[in-house]
Amino acid sequence: MNTLNLLPVLPEILVLAAACVILLVDVFLPDGKRHVGYWLTQITLLICAWFTLTTMQEQPVLAFNALVVDDVLSDLLKFFCYLSVSAMLFYSRGYMLARGLFRGETFVLTLFSLLGMMVMISAHNFITVYMGLELQALSLYAMVAMHRTSNAASEAAMKYFVLGALASGMLLYGMSMVYGATGSLDLDAIARGVLTGEGNRTLLLFGLVFIVSGLAFKLGVVPYHMWVPDVYHGAPTPVTLLIGTAPKLAAFAITLRMLVVALGGLAFDWQGMLMVLSLLSMILGNLIAIAQSNIKRMLAYSTIANMGFMLLGFVAADPNGFSAAMFYSIAYVLTTVASFGVVLLLSREGFEADNLDDFRGLNQRSPWWAFIMLLVMFSLAGIPPTVGFYAKFTVFQAVIQQGFVWLAVVAVMTSLVGAFYYLRIVKLMYFDEPVDTAPLESRGDTRLVLSMNGLALLLFGVLPQPLMGLCVIALAYSGFL
Repeated sequence: MNTLNLLPVLPEILVLAAACVILLVDVFLPDGKRHVGYWLTQITLLICAWFTLTTMQEQPVLAFNALVVDDVLSDLLKFFCYLSVSAMLFYSRGYMLARGLFRGETFVLTLFSLLGMMVMISAHNFITVYMGLELQALSLYAMVAMHRTSNAASEAAMKYFVLGALASGMLLYGMSMVYGATGSLDLDAIARGVLTGEGNRTLLLFGLVFIVSGLAFKLGVVPYHMWVPDVYHGAPTPVTLLIGTAPKLAAFAITLRMLVVALGGLAFDWQGMLMVLSLLSMILGNLIAIAQSNIKRMLAYSTIANMGFMLLGFVAADPNGFSAAMFYSIAYVLTTVASFGVVLLLSREGFEADNLDDFRGLNQRSPWWAFIMLLVMFSLAGIPPTVGFYAKFTVFQAVIQQGFVWLAVVAVMTSLVGAFYYLRIVKLMYFDEPVDTAPLESRGDTRLVLSMNGLALLLFGVLPQPLMGLCVIALAYSGFL
């Protein structure tokens, strides 16, 4: 335990310490002072973001006997995790206050889930990957069930827990097979064992199948998607927002590190598996979303489809594809945070704005929030000039460059199908009469953050080069390009 080991994981130490402090402080706080834990959480995220950016180094740094790695890729993904978690807390403050969820355990579990994501993002060993994965998953299971009086939340938590445990077991079983074939859990050592052909290829391929299955569950792609609609629908909306955003960045990171770094020598094999997962997710996700009347279930199937689009970057299996997949993941998270932010804005005490009809006539109630939701829907549909268009364009370009023109054509066709249910929301907001005329009340900080979030979708759509450049630089300095 020396400074060289501690500095790369200082953000994780800060998050862990803050979670413990908030847990202790909350015991002595009266109900009227719960905002103390809220602001301690926000300050922790701000300090972690500052430290992560100011200590960024060009060369990757390994710590704790190469169990964790601190590189530009991990720093950038962690920064966007901080942003999405902070935005979730801003957007959901009024919602949680009205439903008795604005309490210390909410903030503690949020920080522990974030800590799990950070460990996953920096993992350089299969053991570290699994530790981060379980820490994140167990925290989210508890958060889904936090609304104790809701039968839907309890049912969603149970389904999430059972299926999540099954997926974790599959991932662990795959890791054990790879360990048996290569004799190591370190990503670089596994990569050497695969490339030199020292490992048993049959055992490696069986391990790969289980690992891809576990990763597919965490991404929520078909046919491992069964939990996504029920959990999105049953969980409290702030928890749905959390599950649908930052964990996707962590899942992208472990997919990149496990498949590209450790099992890059088996690229031809996992490329075919991911192609099937991507196709099924794009087709089924977009088709089933059309039939949804609940906005949270619609966004759940949208998530399934979007993760299918993101996997196209991995199917390309080249540096352009990886940078496109990373850009797509970040763009998707920024868009999804804003989408649930508007849903939370429309919700109030005793009323859940989770049906499509609740968006009728939103332009007459608030032209500004209707415009923000329009930007969100355009971005999810991949319509210019939003960031979603450039994100889809880059992954299509990556697969075309590798000769998968037919795959890009199918992806474009499914994207056109998806545009129907996104534009349906726009039609309801601008061309239908409102069924609810209650004023949209929210705090000033929430309005400011949500407005900036929505405008960022437009800004990164018009000027995508800075964000795309960051993705390329992060992958280059981290040894992926």
